[in-house]
Amino acid sequence: MSHYELAPEIKIKQFEGVWSDYRTIANKLIKVVKDETKSRTILAIECYPGVRNEEFEKHLIPLLAPKKIIFADDIAMDGTEITEMVKRTLTDDRVFGVMSHYELDEFFPKEKVKAVQEEIATTEGLIVIYGTGATVIAEPDILVYADLARWEIQCRYRSGEIGNWKMENYEEDALRKYKRGFFFEWRTADRHKKKYFDKIDFLLDTNVGNEPKMVSGTDFRQALRQVASAPFRVVPYFDASVWGGQWMKERFNLDPEAENYGWAFDGVPEENSLYLRFGDVKIEVPSINVVFQHPNELLGPKVHSRFGTEFPIRFDYLDTVGGGNLSLQVHPSVEYIQDKFGRQYTQDESYYILDAQEDSTVYLGVKEGTTKEELMADLEKAAKGNYRFQDEKYINVFPVKKHDHILIPAGTIHCSGPNTVVLEISASQYIFTFKLWDWDRVGLDGLPRPVHLEHGRENLQMNRDTKWVKENLINQFEILKDENGVKTERTGLHELEFIETQRHWFEDKVTLETHDSVNMLNLVEGTEVVVESVDDSFEPFEVHYGETFIVPECVKKYTIRNTSTDSNQKVAVIQAFVRNL
Repeated sequence: MSHYELAPEIKIKQFEGVWSDYRTIANKLIKVVKDETKSRTILAIECYPGVRNEEFEKHLIPLLAPKKIIFADDIAMDGTEITEMVKRTLTDDRVFGVMSHYELDEFFPKEKVKAVQEEIATTEGLIVIYGTGATVIAEPDILVYADLARWEIQCRYRSGEIGNWKMENYEEDALRKYKRGFFFEWRTADRHKKKYFDKIDFLLDTNVGNEPKMVSGTDFRQALRQVASAPFRVVPYFDASVWGGQWMKERFNLDPEAENYGWAFDGVPEENSLYLRFGDVKIEVPSINVVFQHPNELLGPKVHSRFGTEFPIRFDYLDTVGGGNLSLQVHPSVEYIQDKFGRQYTQDESYYILDAQEDSTVYLGVKEGTTKEELMADLEKAAKGNYRFQDEKYINVFPVKKHDHILIPAGTIHCSGPNTVVLEISASQYIFTFKLWDWDRVGLDGLPRPVHLEHGRENLQMNRDTKWVKENLINQFEILKDENGVKTERTGLHELEFIETQRHWFEDKVTLETHDSVNMLNLVEGTEVVVESVDDSFEPFEVHYGETFIVPECVKKYTIRNTSTDSNQKVAVIQAFVRNL
């Protein structure tokens, strides 16, 4: 039986107080307002896009009995105006936009803001401003920040519960809503959030409907400081796919009634969240908040200086056991992603084969003699329908087995075949995958899955052929150390990629260094290990098979001890970090 932890929590050691349910939260805020002893007090509830404002209107604000209520969203431009303003960011594409650099206040007409501020200046008593942009309207005396996990936003998009900010596009294609969030709304909201992090008086968790939880800003910031000082896990989430899979259901104790789980995100801090345990109350916050607040401690100064407040490494699972192939795809070059989409770096990646069956395969690189013209002509013919792309005529298919490591630098055509469990280790670019062929499938939403042949054409590296792939991308293992019961191998990634991966086999324990970078690791063999401090700076941290965990750069050195049920069982962890180029 797997001990994979589906809801890992971080126990916060020191905090002053935590409040749950709207009445308790309102009573706390009322007390704070009274302590202000001012004739006019402005309480702002700044909301991440996607937060349920109607809950505040119904359950919180009436309890506060304010003299004046202002909904910030009413002061902002309407959705049509915003769409026109950001149309170059959104583009006409269903999936891809251009990374925006807008500030939130750009969407609030100055004359409307000024008029509201004049009203505020003539009002005595408590004034409550709530919604996205509440802090644009006025500088608050008390700031409550209502935060929301990225995955929860996506679920609300899919269900049709919400549209995008200032839009009534509830029934619009979820991919288009996600695109608007990813390229525009979340960038703008994160930029604004970072400005106010140190001014937050209370952090409000709004992830579960009508079950709010609140903690003081001081305790929230202290909690993030604690997270950035020791090993931790983010909260994984699992999603169905058109290609599979059944393996994770059994191994990770997922819902056996679900049709499949093709995806698992267990190491994507921009997408995942954290469970922070304050006594009896669990607070959920986006894990990217730790990166925003403590980039030097978490990422390391060198990685921070290179990537800013982005977490550059991503671990996720692709499960095709009992399913089909992934889409045939390619990732953009750095130059292309910078020019077309405004990103700093590209989605270089690799497939670590966590489990495999006799027929497990990967598609990787083009066959000798293939030309881009004939390959693209066949892909374009297939995209028009009524024709099956002749995949094995053009693309290499290699058998794979458990613990193989397949390197996939940008520009290499690739995909996983059926009956394979892939631990995907890649740079964190999230959605920059150009699908070229998808085996005539439609998505789970019933719509044809989008392909991007023109983007693909510009990025396919035709020199990644059979010979080159065999010599450069398949199991490029180099033994770095094999002594005292520890075998350490460099397994990748390719020299064109900025991530290095090392695999450590051991029976008792291994001591690792962070290499001036945040570390992301996964227990790929064995049932259980414990991560221990070499200087008692953090408590022992338990990890189970298949769990991804993060070690902040500030830890510098740490030990992993084998605590598997069979003490003679050799275990293995794979460690990823940013190369110090």
